[in-house]
Amino acid sequence: MFAAERRQLILEMVRANGAVSLRELARVVQTSEVTVRRDVRALEAEGLLDRRHGGAVLPGGLTRESGFPQKSHLATAEKTAIADVAAGLVEEGEAIVVGAGTTTQELARRLARVPGLTVVTNSLLVAQALAHANRVEVVMTGGTLRGSNYALVGSGAEQSLQGLRVSRAFLSGSGLTAERGLSTSNMLSASVDRALVQAAAEVVVLADHTKLGTDTMFQTVPTDVITRLVTDEPPPHDERAGMELQALADQGVQITVAGTGASGTSATEGVPPGRQPRRDVPLPGQRGARHPAGGGLRSAASLASEPSPPERTARVADLRRR
Repeated sequence: MFAAERRQLILEMVRANGAVSLRELARVVQTSEVTVRRDVRALEAEGLLDRRHGGAVLPGGLTRESGFPQKSHLATAEKTAIADVAAGLVEEGEAIVVGAGTTTQELARRLARVPGLTVVTNSLLVAQALAHANRVEVVMTGGTLRGSNYALVGSGAEQSLQGLRVSRAFLSGSGLTAERGLSTSNMLSASVDRALVQAAAEVVVLADHTKLGTDTMFQTVPTDVITRLVTDEPPPHDERAGMELQALADQGVQITVAGTGASGTSATEGVPPGRQPRRDVPLPGQRGARHPAGGGLRSAASLASEPSPPERTARVADLRRR
């Protein structure tokens, strides 16, 4: 394929989907990510698209939010691996909140196997994934439906979360930086996500590497509020994503990386064969108050095996009584 043909195809993919990862572009045009990155730079110089870390978006992508059909086809392998790891953090009998997004939808599909779980969500997709899980109680917020991401937003959603207290919140978003934390492109979604965060003792962000270093309009979770980030392994050439992970760790965020390579075995039950096991990144600068004694990061399995703190158990029990 000639360069002109390749770039035209790349442009058509971005126009059709709103945002496409370099990995996906390279697969479709059957060339290397290095070549695709060069093509994306050339198209950006012509003003035809904008580069983002690990991908390309339509011009003005900072303010534009892709719809669910587009998002559901981006970084699918990465989202699956992230969801596998995140599900390992959830304990039997726990009460959690889960925000809207395609990655949290993948997480919800795995949570159906956790007995005695209570999930509070504003996402129709999350609720649908758990609808037939007999041992999981689903509590939905009120609010107005946003058709673009099948989420309930507005004052009704926010008011229904008042007085709620759970152990963890699992959230996704449009971008994540060490400077501003998690952000999204829609004001109404941002407000509900902030309400979800206020209801949780800990905040777990699920974000694939294409969102690292991307900043969007509305901040949802400041960096100092994020307890843990579950992400995938950035490509070796994506130095900025690696630097962003280091910066997040320096600010005390626990980093857990889920592998999506072609070799290796998974340490997580239910992970399809062929995926690399997750690994916790031993990066400096963790907040002592949020980390276990001895420092460093531990696997999801070890976190799930230890007893819950008394105050968290009391909060969960209180929620169940309500």
